[in-house]
Amino acid sequence: MEKSLRARAVDLLSRREYTRRELERRLAPFAESVEQLQSLLDELAERSWQSDSRFARQFAEARGARYGSRRLAQEMRQRGVSGEEISAALAGQDDLASARRQWEKKFGKPPESPEERAKQMRFLAARGFPMSVIRQAMQGLADEEDFPLDDD
Repeated sequence: MEKSLRARAVDLLSRREYTRRELERRLAPFAESVEQLQSLLDELAERSWQSDSRFARQFAEARGARYGSRRLAQEMRQRGVSGEEISAALAGQDDLASARRQWEKKFGKPPESPEERAKQMRFLAARGFPMSVIRQAMQGLADEEDFPLDDD
């Protein structure tokens, strides 16, 4: 027996949050018409079964410790989240603390050469941290007692 479009949507939403765009893409092959699909998506949003802002908050919370706000914002934009919802979701994001945690986990000691410094900075940039945050995180390493420089 063929599942109804509503049953497919509820089945998807029962597993995780989806943005409207993601749901639309996943359900489109099963819809009889564009109007039917749009009507269902509107109904799901009205009932708060689907919410782009809730998706954005959960996405930022789940991935915020590993990635910087620039990468999170880009990934949310690709999934169809609006700019204001992205801003609201990333309001509490502490990029500097996240960058330092990621640096500590990956490297654990200050760079010993310009090449190593560049490598560490590229790592943080790939994680989506802004250059200003990367500079602060890298400067903070030499300033803090936890990361003494070797002056042997």
